Amino acid sequence: MSALPPSPDSAPDAAPEFSRRLDIRQVESKPGHFEANAAERAALAMRFGLVRIDSLAADLALTRNDRQVEARGTLKAAFVQSCAISAEDLPVSVEEPVFFRFVPETDDHTPDEEVELTADDLDEIEYTGTHIDIGEAVAQSLALAIDPFLTGPNADAARLAAGIGTPEDNGAFAALKGLKLGK
Repeated sequence: MSALPPSPDSAPDAAPEFSRRLDIRQVESKPGHFEANAAERAALAMRFGLVRIDSLAADLALTRNDRQVEARGTLKAAFVQSCAISAEDLPVSVEEPVFFRFVPETDDHTPDEEVELTADDLDEIEYTGTHIDIGEAVAQSLALAIDPFLTGPNADAARLAAGIGTPEDNGAFAALKGLKLGK
């Protein structure tokens, strides 16, 4: 199974930063290692608002059933993210299981139609033609693993310096804490 470069008919600015396109007809049931290079990691860091991504790789077992391809394995990444409060650089390591299923795109719903999703549907990625992009699926899995509200050890000091207090002091529950029950 070999990854292909982005197709020539796709717009240059539409190509994902970390693309590993596979022809589903050549998918074999065996493990694959997909790793982002330095340029891809730098572009993904910019896309996801990270300081930098030091490593990003996924070891995936691919299986094909007709036109559906399942990928199951482990995502591993190391990156530096800014604290949401103090803006200090925080190193983060991620190692988590991933599972996604590539399915052919269908037009079996109308734009305003309500669609019922099951837990299995949430990991489905639709594709057209005969190619899937494992790299973009891995990148999206990384995006889901990033904590957008990550705070570091200096967050409370930064809050106090800015005069905003802690989340416990400012949240909806803080207002409720001040109320007394009627007797």
